[in-house]
Amino acid sequence: MTISVNIRKTLHAGPRSFQLDVQFASASKRVVIYGASGAGKSQLLKAIAGLSKPDSGVIELDGQKLFDSSAGIDVPARKRRVGYLFQDYALFPHLNVRQNIGFGLRRGWFNPAPRGESEAVRYWLEAFGLAEVAHQRPAELSGGQRQRVALARALVAEPGALLLDEPFAALDPALRVRMRAELDSLQRRLDIPMLLITHDPDDAATFGGHVLTMADGRVAGEGSSE
Repeated sequence: MTISVNIRKTLHAGPRSFQLDVQFASASKRVVIYGASGAGKSQLLKAIAGLSKPDSGVIELDGQKLFDSSAGIDVPARKRRVGYLFQDYALFPHLNVRQNIGFGLRRGWFNPAPRGESEAVRYWLEAFGLAEVAHQRPAELSGGQRQRVALARALVAEPGALLLDEPFAALDPALRVRMRAELDSLQRRLDIPMLLITHDPDDAATFGGHVLTMADGRVAGEGSSE
């Protein structure tokens, strides 16, 4: 994966404002954005995914410009070919596991059928050990199972890169260790480029081929986990 980001955005919350001013480039298959809460990590990830529009700048992924304010380019999120894993997983509570995964393949407003699935959905149900709970809804699942469902939904459309927003923050410490190892193994097996944001130094140590440290909306340093 090659990624180049040079963006600026001002965010307002009542009388307060926050300046996001980020520049970095990387050719690593594993990029970790590390920093404390409030550093601007999630806003950066949303901008790359197309869920938030910068005020100005350029975002380029694997040679394709996803955003260029001067050229009037702003590729819609659904066409950026990135899988996005939200911090709280953002599963649909009224849909079962099969439907939640299948939603990653849908276009339009119609929910996938509660029974039956495509070959791609069946593959990820089996790959993540979710076939036995395919009929269950998110409230009936463990934290690890919910994370696997969210990952499967992000991967089912065969994205060119995977963006993860604090993927282990919602898990208890013991499960966090196990799921970190699972994601590490999965990424190596699929060989899919990954950009992960976290405030946990253990995540940076595990996944950081290229580690960028953010503070106050800017990249304050960079290095390697090795």
